[in-house]
Amino acid sequence: MNTLLLPEGDGSLAPFTPSGAPADASPLPPARTRTAYAAAHVVADPLRPNAPGAPAHLDWDATLAFRHHLWDQGLGVADAMDTAQRGMGLDPATVAELVRRSGAEAASRGAALACGVGTDALEPAHADLESVVTAYGDQLDLVHKAGAAPVLMASRALAALAAGPDDYTRVYSRLLHRAQGPVILHWLGAVFDPALAGYWGYTDPADAIEPVAALIADHADRVDGIKVSLLDASLEVRLRRLLPPGVRLYTGDDFHYPDLILGDEHGHSDALLGVFAAIAPAAARALAALDAGDTDRYRALLEPTVPLARHLFSVPTPHYKTGIAFLAWLNGHQNGFHMVGGMQAARDLPHLARTLRLADAAGVLTDPDLALERTRSLLRVAGVDR
Repeated sequence: MNTLLLPEGDGSLAPFTPSGAPADASPLPPARTRTAYAAAHVVADPLRPNAPGAPAHLDWDATLAFRHHLWDQGLGVADAMDTAQRGMGLDPATVAELVRRSGAEAASRGAALACGVGTDALEPAHADLESVVTAYGDQLDLVHKAGAAPVLMASRALAALAAGPDDYTRVYSRLLHRAQGPVILHWLGAVFDPALAGYWGYTDPADAIEPVAALIADHADRVDGIKVSLLDASLEVRLRRLLPPGVRLYTGDDFHYPDLILGDEHGHSDALLGVFAAIAPAAARALAALDAGDTDRYRALLEPTVPLARHLFSVPTPHYKTGIAFLAWLNGHQNGFHMVGGMQAARDLPHLARTLRLADAAGVLTDPDLALERTRSLLRVAGVDR
């Protein structure tokens, strides 16, 4: 059967029949006119414990194979980021192993890799600003040794300890002086992580735009760019126009990315996006169209993915990772739908059913028959086998 009855969320079931042809996922070279990273998730090992609060156990073969899939699409990989469940199940020891293994895989093919540098190894009860710098520095050294570009991730510990903007300036200035080359800064909004509210020392993110731009200008030779995930396109554009020449704005806005990447007469955003891991074939072909100056095709490929992205990143937004893993399973990139910390349970069945519908409409199912078969098995386990 090519039709499933999917739960609608109101207690009813509605038929679903895939409408699109399989997505073209043949290899592509990297884009020329935009720098693009897809933030990759990790695949949990189903044969080992992955309970909430326990150390993570990964299926390394599937985890690394997914990174090669993204590289095959011409995308860079952003690893050990929040998409990989940093702060939501991925413990510091496994983070370090992930960075080392991904670094080796990237080096084997000369592929682009950026890795998150954070403070998650820090014990909050004993933290102070000096220990924040030390924790960042240890992971900075790890990422440098792995040959990856460092992403200085927003720190929950720093957000809790900083008395105001000057503390952020001091911490970041020390880290940028320590870096062995240009780094990517990271501004993750409270919608992604409530513990990061008031980051940079300002209650309203709008008030932080000029100070952040000034910090970057003071260290422009040490900053490749800044990833901004505020889900506010106007704030991103405002910051983008204040950046020094040569410093990139990497959009992390999974709601407005087509317009932000396309840009305007004043410039454009590059990309470091979690949704790009879920829509890699479409994203890669859209960027290729942009390289060719074909903005109509760019929009035709990328804009149908926006309803899917908005659904994946709907509130509670931190659980978007569940939808990313679900789509990886539907597209054959992992053998089961399971996640570190049992986070596959973080989205309900109607949410996942709508994810399937929107992925089909976006043209990002590489094997619709496989996606249907796997969804049918999920429905059967859930008792919805009708």
